[in-house]
Amino acid sequence: MHNIEIDKSSGFCFGVTTAIRKAEEELAKGETLYCLGDIVHNGQECERLKGLGLITIDHEEFSRLKNAKVLLRAHGEPPQTYETARRNNIEIIDATCPVVLRLQKRIKQEYDTPAGNRKKQIVIYGKKGHAEVLGLVGQTNGEAIVIEKLDEAERLDFSTDIRLYSQTTKSLDKFRELVAYIENHISPDASFQYFDTICRQVANRMPNIREFAASHDLIFFVCGHKSSNGKILFQECRKVNPNSYQIDRPEEIDRTLLEKARSIGICGATSTPKWLMEACKKVILNE
Repeated sequence: MHNIEIDKSSGFCFGVTTAIRKAEEELAKGETLYCLGDIVHNGQECERLKGLGLITIDHEEFSRLKNAKVLLRAHGEPPQTYETARRNNIEIIDATCPVVLRLQKRIKQEYDTPAGNRKKQIVIYGKKGHAEVLGLVGQTNGEAIVIEKLDEAERLDFSTDIRLYSQTTKSLDKFRELVAYIENHISPDASFQYFDTICRQVANRMPNIREFAASHDLIFFVCGHKSSNGKILFQECRKVNPNSYQIDRPEEIDRTLLEKARSIGICGATSTPKWLMEACKKVILNE
């Protein structure tokens, strides 16, 4: 008999929960609702909402849309999206996460603040092409520099002022490494300021998931393959428990792995719905 535990701290973060609730409320009215991009980086949840009537569109389709209702997901959008909506008479249901919204405003304020005769680089530590990062870069008319890895910091101009921000779901430890690198290379004639804008609801999951993964023989990490946060959390699981496996859905569970495991843990990312982790548990129990 297996002892199976679902991690209580895994599952949707506040921002994703709010976005999905807003989508469900609008769909319950029976009106057509579009979503700009996948509402969450989880294919199973996207399929569930599609079944309720949610229509996912990309930015090209959005630009051609008129007189419609569109939900903006938790990741946030650049100013151009709101301008397109105004021009095309699109009603926006804005589900941008409050943490992301505050970050957007801070970056825009920094960009709009004159630097006098000095040059200033706005740097964002984040994943290139990620929806949230595109929204952040949009606050600077595309001028912000995005750094995904520490070695990419080499291309910064250390003779000019640097203002560093972070995508809300990035690793706190990696961000601190980047801060230390810039501090060690910045010119004495230039100023460097950094702003820890990492969401603590996400960052705090690191120590929790390490402890959870270490407490079981076998770990199934349930997560969509597009999830940036999921990749980070899964790596943490693997560090403390090499017997950890990432799956997207219950059907991907390898039953041969269950033979030698007495204690099985099921956990996931901030984009993983609780119902999906419960479904995985049922498959393991053969229910």
